[in-house]
Amino acid sequence: MLTKEELPACPVATTVQIIGSKWKLLILRNLLQRPWRFNELRKDLEGISQKVLTDSLRSMEADGIISRTVYAEVPPRVEYALNELGETLRPILDAMEIWGQNYQNIAQ
Repeated sequence: MLTKEELPACPVATTVQIIGSKWKLLILRNLLQRPWRFNELRKDLEGISQKVLTDSLRSMEADGIISRTVYAEVPPRVEYALNELGETLRPILDAMEIWGQNYQNIAQ
């Protein structure tokens, strides 16, 4: 997680820095439904590379919005899920979904 000194002064810029990439938003969309495994995410997010998915998940984990759980199994099972702080993003993504639906309706 970044320190206050490392964050932009503008709160909107802070939010964009944390969740502003196309892939992070789509990963968050999926994690709002349930915990996902890495390969499930990669298959569901058509066009994402393994490197970008890995980097995005690591970044979101470092920012403190998702948790990574490793299960002691053979082969190891790893799941990614929104944590308590990540769940606070739900209203933002819900608002984006509503806006997108409205835009799609007027664009037709």
